[in-house]
Formats: sequence, C-alpha cells, structure tokens
Amino acid sequence: MRAAPLPWYVWCLVAAVTSSMVGVHWDISWHRSIGRDTFWTPAHLAIHLCGVLAGIACAYLILSTTFRAESPLRPYSVRIWGFRGPFGAFIAAWGGIAMITSAPFDNWWHNAYGLDVKILSPPHMVLALGIVGVNVGALILILGCLNRAGEGGRGRLLALFLYVGGLILVNLMIVEMELTSRTAMHSARFYRVVATVAPLVLAVVARAARYRWAATATAGIYMAFVMLIGWILPLFPAEPKLGPVFHTVTQFTPPEFPLLLIVPAFALDLVWQRTGHWGAWKQSLASALAFLAVFAAAQWPFADFLMSPAARNWFFGTQFFGYNTSPNSLYARYLFAPPQSASVFWRETGLAFAISALWIRLGMACGDRMQRIRR
Repeated sequence: MRAAPLPWYVWCLVAAVTSSMVGVHWDISWHRSIGRDTFWTPAHLAIHLCGVLAGIACAYLILSTTFRAESPLRPYSVRIWGFRGPFGAFIAAWGGIAMITSAPFDNWWHNAYGLDVKILSPPHMVLALGIVGVNVGALILILGCLNRAGEGGRGRLLALFLYVGGLILVNLMIVEMELTSRTAMHSARFYRVVATVAPLVLAVVARAARYRWAATATAGIYMAFVMLIGWILPLFPAEPKLGPVFHTVTQFTPPEFPLLLIVPAFALDLVWQRTGHWGAWKQSLASALAFLAVFAAAQWPFADFLMSPAARNWFFGTQFFGYNTSPNSLYARYLFAPPQSASVFWRETGLAFAISALWIRLGMACGDRMQRIRR
C-alpha cells in the first residue's frame, strides 16, 4: 500500500530549517570574504526566509485548527491563549517571531556600536534562539506525525525527523564555532565545549526516533551538510569591501571542515544497543565515557592532519582564510594554542565528562517523553 503524501506544511518547515542553515553559513562566509554589508544581502534574506516560511506554515496550522471544527488536526492540538494547533507549530511560530525581531535589533546594534565580527553578540543570540525555536518546533511537529503514523508511513517521516535533528546540531555547532576552531583541538577545553551541545542533541534525537542508528544518522547529516557548504561556497567569486585586507580573497571563504562527530555518534549507538537493560545513570556514565574517549581518539590526530599541508585542498579547505585574518595569528600559521597545564587539562576533562553524562541523561529523559507526543 502506497503511503499518503506528506502535508505541505511539513515540507514548508523543512525548507525553513534548511534555508536558515544555508543562510547562516553563507552570511558568516560573506562577513569573512566581503565584510559587513547591507541587510538585503542574499545570505540575510535566506536566513529570514526561514522565519517567513515558518510563519506561513504555523499561521495556517494554528488558525485553521482554531476556526475549523472539522480540522483533522483538532484532536491532535493543544490550546494556548485561546488558539488551537499542534504544539510544534506554537514553538516554531515563536521562533519565527524572534528571528524577525532580531533583524532590526542587529541593524541597530551595528549602527550603535559599529562593525562586529563576533558570532556571540546579543542580536545574533536572539536570531540563534529564534532559529532553534523553528528547528525544535519543526522537529516536534514531525515527531507528532511520526508517532501517529502507521508502519507504512514512518519511513519518510523518520528521515525528515533525523534530517531536522542533524540541522539542529549544525545550528548549535555554529554557535560554538569561535571556540572550536582547529587551533583549539589539542586542548581539553575544546572537548568540554563540544560536550555542552553534541551529546544532548544525539541523545534526544536517538531516543525519540527509536531507530538503532539515529545518532550516527544525525551526526552524518551534520557532517554532510557542512561539507557540502564548504565545497559549494568557494565556487562563487567574492572580493573584500572593507579593510584591512590581510589575505587576498577572490572567492567565498568556506567554513572549517566539520568535526568528526559521526565517530562518537556511532559509538553511542553501539553502547545504547547493548546497555538498554542498564539503569539510566549507569548507561549515561558509560555513554559519556564512550563519547569523549572515541571523539578524542578520532579528532586529536585528525587535528594534526588539518594543520598539515596535506589538508590544504578543495576537500578539507584549510588553505582558505578570511580577508581580515591576521597573518601572525595561530590560525593563519597552522599552530595549536599553547598547551594547558596538567591541572587545567584534567579539570576541563572532568567537566567535559560530567557535562556529557548530565546531558545524555537529560536527553534520554526528554527523548522518552517525546516518544509519547501525538500533538
């Protein structure tokens, strides 16, 4: 029996999530290759198209469910402020509003304080929270459809659920981008920073999806997406409009090669398949140990490779620099940050383990609750 076509609003929200992540990577590249430009750049428009698409889809879902008594979604809706609709639609609608609000805030910020090259600025954080809202709303909306679907209709919904989960990982890794560059990859702080995001996302998606290789698929989508962006952006010409220009730039500067999160994600899937009968905290501690040990075993030597001339090609892209990257910086000279003292190293390692275990435990609990979502 052929599965019924997916509703248009599901595809609309998936397009919104994709547009935001393409736009954010494009915008960061724009800043590194051309400089701060007007609001009406294609990259900015791609970002805020996410808010527009999410607004259209969610407005339809909420208004049609509220005012049409025969709406098929009415039995699967929640009531908020007198309106009815799927829970995910309300979350995504909030995210779209936050994204649109961030646009004038960002312009005001630049006019008041001048140019900034930081990702972690207040308007950017409002935008990031809005994107997370749209992403989480889309994830929950798809999950509701997935949990209501019969066996014949689960395949495409599961694929979309894992895809959106992968893009949530892309989004959160962008927020940490300034702290996870290749110069930091031989420090325990780097692993602690990664531990604040990746284990939680992987645990939530894997537990909610009830799919054996969900963590591996989620991390694989993250890697594939960032690699494609890194290969496509340099195909287009770009020229700096601001100074000082330390590096000659003739094409868009791609993001760094993605972290090898697929390796510890695969390890987590194996651990979870073999420890399902364990207690929750025992399983979380074992998972945290596996995540950090396998990630360090993969990423640490890979960082050495990224610093070598062998990685300076179109595939790994380590020969690209933003126009304003100082030639005296560690990044431009392919050097790691100075090593930490033994006490700092082990303190950061301990924090990374504790954070990983805590987030994995929380992610498992959230994922278990999400398995019951029907609205």
